[in-house]
Amino acid sequence: MTDAPPLSPFQTGLACRCPRCGNGRLFQGFLTLCPQCEACGLDCACADADDGPAVLVIFLAGFVVVGSALVVEILYEPPFWLHALLWLPLILATTLLPLRPLKGVMIALQYHHRTAEGRREGA
Repeated sequence: MTDAPPLSPFQTGLACRCPRCGNGRLFQGFLTLCPQCEACGLDCACADADDGPAVLVIFLAGFVVVGSALVVEILYEPPFWLHALLWLPLILATTLLPLRPLKGVMIALQYHHRTAEGRREGA
């Protein structure tokens, strides 16, 4: 065991780094997890963020994009083609950019809190 203080799950998750050592990459693709950490050998196969990051991103993007579109529509009443031109890039930015770091934070929080697959006692 080392005497090093535990790493912050938010720092390692946002940086998309290994939640145990903070050095190895967490992802081998855009959202595909590495099978194990290249620095410390942590097995990442059991980590699963499920739909948590996607739900958070949907709420964030919905709030930002729909709120902005409503304000612009009420104040300026632009034509529909201008709405498409304005909001499609914002939709892409608010959905794709935070997805990977949020998945990293969820996985780091799972590691930090030592979560495991649900089990029934006595079964």
